[in-house]
Amino acid sequence: MSPHTRRAALVTLGAALAGSFAAPAFADSAAGGPLGEPPLRHAHAHNDYEHPHPLTDALSHGFNSVEADIWLVDGKLLVAHDASQLDPARTLEALYLDPLQRRIKANRGRVYRGYDLTVQLLIDIKTAGDPTYRELARRLRPYHAMLSVFSGGRVRRGAITAVVSGDRGARIPMEAERVRHAFYDGRLTDLGGPPAAFAPLISDNWNEHFSWQGNGPVPERERALLRRITATARAERRHVRFWATPDQPGPARDALWRELLAAGVDYLNTDDLAGLEAFLRTVR
Repeated sequence: MSPHTRRAALVTLGAALAGSFAAPAFADSAAGGPLGEPPLRHAHAHNDYEHPHPLTDALSHGFNSVEADIWLVDGKLLVAHDASQLDPARTLEALYLDPLQRRIKANRGRVYRGYDLTVQLLIDIKTAGDPTYRELARRLRPYHAMLSVFSGGRVRRGAITAVVSGDRGARIPMEAERVRHAFYDGRLTDLGGPPAAFAPLISDNWNEHFSWQGNGPVPERERALLRRITATARAERRHVRFWATPDQPGPARDALWRELLAAGVDYLNTDDLAGLEAFLRTVR
């Protein structure tokens, strides 16, 4: 199939899928995603900041979730994977919060124009959780209009839901807040624990719970475990994500992604933006 023919086929498929959102096609590049294709609810950009254009690349592929690692350095929240990569210009505001705010204003209150979809900003804390979260909470407040907010025992949904992952020390100051502009990324051990209004996401390391890497049939014991996890999470109104899943292109990765979707996993974790987009736009 030629690139032109393949693109035409994807646009046709995207238009069909868009009907489930009951919304118009994208009007311009600020709306994100290829023309006529809806955003991808199951797509999570792992270590998003390592792409050539942080945030922008993921949104151009229609991703619904992006991940930024933060370090508290001299009062700034710097985005990087390792301490050796820290750059004072690469702040959380510069790479994510400010561009999102501009985009949401241009798109009439949403990240993807015409789609009433809340995009997840997963913020992975790399330095000590308590002081880093306190600084993060202070810096999120000016962006309250675009963020999901917990206040008065209820959640007001915004265009962006900030979810805090990484160092577990963030939990104590988060639980103490009466008004909170971020939510907690739980682990499997948090199922049955704090309410979804505090921990709406459950993330865990795939390899600590499963041996299957997509080669051959999935062991029935592991399939049953996976489906118990997602059923429990769904009953508690939480989403599920696994990290450290196979991410090399090929049949094994596709098989594992299909199994995760079939089981009800909400976010597929990848560094391969184009690969996951192609998969999700063609998967049956």
